[in-house]
Amino acid sequence: MKIGAVLLAAGSGTRFGSDKLLASLGGKPIWRHSYDTLRHHSSIHEIVIVCSESNYASIKDTVGEDAEVIFGGDTRTASTIAGLWKASQIECEGLLFHDAARPFVSSDTIDRVVERVKAGEAVAAAIPSIDTIKQIEGPSLEAHLDRSKLVAMQTPQGGPVRMFADAFSKVQQACTDDMEVLSRAGYNTGWVMGDVANFKITNPEDLSRARAMIGSETRTGLGYDIHRFSIDANRPCWLGGVLFEGEVGLDGHSDADVILHAVVDAILGAIAGGDIGQLFPNTDPANKNRPSSDFLVEAMTRAHAGGWEVVNLDIAIQAERPKIMPRAIDIRTRIAEIIGVEIDRVSIKATTQEGLGAIGRGEGIAAFATCNLRR
Repeated sequence: MKIGAVLLAAGSGTRFGSDKLLASLGGKPIWRHSYDTLRHHSSIHEIVIVCSESNYASIKDTVGEDAEVIFGGDTRTASTIAGLWKASQIECEGLLFHDAARPFVSSDTIDRVVERVKAGEAVAAAIPSIDTIKQIEGPSLEAHLDRSKLVAMQTPQGGPVRMFADAFSKVQQACTDDMEVLSRAGYNTGWVMGDVANFKITNPEDLSRARAMIGSETRTGLGYDIHRFSIDANRPCWLGGVLFEGEVGLDGHSDADVILHAVVDAILGAIAGGDIGQLFPNTDPANKNRPSSDFLVEAMTRAHAGGWEVVNLDIAIQAERPKIMPRAIDIRTRIAEIIGVEIDRVSIKATTQEGLGAIGRGEGIAAFATCNLRR
């Protein structure tokens, strides 16, 4: 039996406050976790991703030709029907529906659902209820439900394509999940053991829980840059985002802030994001005399997009002039402001070259930066 999977990624994120499926979890968007699990499962032959218009481009660019990506509807039922239609076009006989907001679905759970689907049954992953559940009838009326007879429904939910096609043609009202549609159409449905880790991310607290489950990762990046002094006596001197009045600036296509350039490369290095020359080439007229603070803002934007935050930044400067340490607090304050951390996470120190080499002869300034990032 050819088994397909429909990944439902068209939720509006109303309770979350934004499109939660694009939120970073362990360095990749939430939807990508369950997609990767389905993509690498040996029983899944085809994947259809049903998404919203707002996240279509991002998802399509990521999966390329590895999956069909289509627009969904305003409700879960509408999105399910869209995925069912596409799956029938690629001639799947059995079909699994999975909520992309459940990033921790396991291969074992998929195995259990697939096994029953291959037997011609319709089942959902579920876990027995461990809480006492009450049904509220009114202000003073409530009924205790027997939790031994209750399960919490999860996804994937699967069954034969013909069964889903018939059920959705008969049931017109919106349903909360796919098993409800089949039940309303007169089909028997069952369940297999799910996983407590296979929870749905609905609100920001759920995302915090998911991130805690994944744990943290720390990386270190190293940046280095060197610039000679300009022959233009009127060129402003920018170091660490701070203007050094009365000092001749460094030569370069941008403002040639050697300190910020080293910091940018340290951040990009930690996230494997290329280097400053790739992002802001000196052949681009738009970068002529451009403030290097713009480059640092972009580096941090890319870091944040990957879920990274700066733990600490350590900067070492080699220069005969100007005197750096009298302005150290100004530089630390400015850099901390740009990267969004407390000033005590930014360290700076300076040394001369004791007259040795080009730096020692006062021909330019060099800077090193080491940055630790965590996600």
